[in-house]
Amino acid sequence: MHVVVNAATSADGKLSSRRREQIAISGEKDFARVDRLRADSDAVVVGVGTVLADDPSLTVKDEQLCERRREQGDPEQPARIVVDSTGRTPTDAAIVDDAASTYVCLSEAAPVDRRMDLADRAELVTAGEDRVDLLRAFAALEAAGLERIMVEGGGELIFSLFEAGLVDELRVFVGPTVIGGRDAPTLADGDGFVAEFPTLTLESLERVDDGALLIWRADG
Repeated sequence: MHVVVNAATSADGKLSSRRREQIAISGEKDFARVDRLRADSDAVVVGVGTVLADDPSLTVKDEQLCERRREQGDPEQPARIVVDSTGRTPTDAAIVDDAASTYVCLSEAAPVDRRMDLADRAELVTAGEDRVDLLRAFAALEAAGLERIMVEGGGELIFSLFEAGLVDELRVFVGPTVIGGRDAPTLADGDGFVAEFPTLTLESLERVDDGALLIWRADG
């Protein structure tokens, strides 16, 4: 499995404001890049916080990219994956519509009624007691044939993936704006590291409009 974390941050490293509302950090050129990255993936992953805040569909928008996927023998859309320990994903969320297949990763703490509701809308993957065990969940996803994984946030999930040693690549568009706020989400939130910090090797740096796209390889 190859896991790519993709994010857009402000110049001060924020994903959005302290209100956790969606903010347009990048422009059309970067949107097109993200669409291509989705099209090259078997699945796109977000945490349930992103689902509740933004209600994303996580689908490829460019019809030519969809056609290319069909010609390659792939489903028109990559699968969508939600990491959701307690089953908070709404059954009317865009991510569980019929535009593409969806997997919801739960822990054993998810209530039975929520499991039953979500089972009508998605494939369920249970791993972990109180929180989703990402190593076990991603192993199950890989066994289901999902090998090229794109992660789109949020900060809690990204931190947890680094903590689990699952990240192979980090792509960040840094936009020309400052958001600020001690409570605003950052690229990697969670508990934070205090030792043995994950290290990265810079693969490329490209100017995109008035921002910059940085691509790092995780050193393992």
